[in-house]
Amino acid sequence: MKGPSHSQAGAQPGRPRRRWGLLLPLLVGAAFLAEIAFLGRLDMAKNAEAVESWTTSFYSRSTHWGEGARGGGGDEGDDEIRRCQERLEREDAVPYDRDFDREPVLVGGAAKDWNKCSVGCEFGFSASKTPDATFGIAPDRSVDSILRSMESSQYYSENNIDVARGRGYKIVMTTSLSSDVPVGYFSWAEYDIMAPVPPKTEEALAAAFISNCGARNFRLQALEMLENLDVKIDSYGSCHRNRDGKVDKVETLKRYKFSLAFENSNEEDYVTEKFFQSLVAGSIPVVVGAPNVQEFSPGEGAILHIKELDDVASVAKTMKNIASNPDAFNQSLRWKYDGPSDSFKALIDMAAVHSSCRLCIHIATKIHEKEERTPKFTNRPCSCSSKKGTVYHLFVRERGQFQSESIFLRSGQLTLGALESAVLAKFRSLNHVPVWKDERPPSIRGGDDLKVYRIYPVGLTQRQALYRFRFRDDSELEQYIKDHPCAKLEVIFV
Repeated sequence: MKGPSHSQAGAQPGRPRRRWGLLLPLLVGAAFLAEIAFLGRLDMAKNAEAVESWTTSFYSRSTHWGEGARGGGGDEGDDEIRRCQERLEREDAVPYDRDFDREPVLVGGAAKDWNKCSVGCEFGFSASKTPDATFGIAPDRSVDSILRSMESSQYYSENNIDVARGRGYKIVMTTSLSSDVPVGYFSWAEYDIMAPVPPKTEEALAAAFISNCGARNFRLQALEMLENLDVKIDSYGSCHRNRDGKVDKVETLKRYKFSLAFENSNEEDYVTEKFFQSLVAGSIPVVVGAPNVQEFSPGEGAILHIKELDDVASVAKTMKNIASNPDAFNQSLRWKYDGPSDSFKALIDMAAVHSSCRLCIHIATKIHEKEERTPKFTNRPCSCSSKKGTVYHLFVRERGQFQSESIFLRSGQLTLGALESAVLAKFRSLNHVPVWKDERPPSIRGGDDLKVYRIYPVGLTQRQALYRFRFRDDSELEQYIKDHPCAKLEVIFV
């Protein structure tokens, strides 16, 4: 007699196992329902909640649950909110295809010039990998071209953002706060801005270091007009020189009450070392240059700005009044003793993270944003409803950092105050240390507590984030959260 076929031999032992496999879930379910019935002191709403909690452990995708059930006590409501948050943490945590720890951002055309970065980042060339971006115009159209320059666009036209875009640059790095990755002259590390104010020993009111006598603004005319108005100026540069120019600039400025921080062009955000060296020296900057230079002021009345030649006479009068009045002079330098304004710290703190690292964060963010437009991300729930309302899931990171943290806001509490409180609570729970903590001078690092300066959507330029964007009111924030599921925000701490 022939033995059983291979298919028959394989099928017979499996039959009892399949029967038990079918019966086991029924037996478990019956036991669970029997236990619920035994606990008769639970009301119907709690029974429904218990069943929902049990089924949640099997990864239910539904985000609307508990609706129509009778309300319970405060603890029950808190439990519902907690379960909502846990569900969103789990279901919204969709992994990205690109893990930058394993596959760092690669930038070609330059050498590494930073020490640390919050995202995997490499500079250089690879024979086996195509870079994500490269300095200069990339021959490969799939590679982003980067323009990086600290020169004025009035001298180098392609430094104008619109011109740079027209020439094919996808990423612009200039002194403009409207560029993708600003690369300004300001830096805590480079300028000892909080250095004490030394005695002012020179007879002349101001010092000037101007060497480009063909500047594309009115700075030489302004200098001449000040001199004609009896403002004595010691000029160390090649233009209008009346003092030996072979001196240490900052050490020289320390002896003067005023410094003529005259730039070679009047361009928004183009604020160079002339201005910051004046702050270091405790010499009040008199500025010809950026029309928005007051945004760079460390305190009220800390700088004088000649916007046009018609301002020269009034500025000359102010300089004489301040020079002859010790109280007025000390008031202009009050920021040296009390610390600079929050707006100044928020601006300068940006440079606590090296521009090359900020470039990599920008590139990595764009790569992830592209992936977030795919169904696996657009299908995330991002909110969870219960009889206690709806919980919204948001993601927040500190400026200068790449990774985001989860925070949650409840319907009925979608307010600016609640958002700030949630951000502070989250980062405090992590014992978060701001990125600028080791960069600022010790005198203005403050304690361990966090203070929010601005919260704004990821992707805004620094000009927008610092000066132009604000959620006008609670209703605008609420609408933004509802219109942008799993909204990604950035916070500036000061």
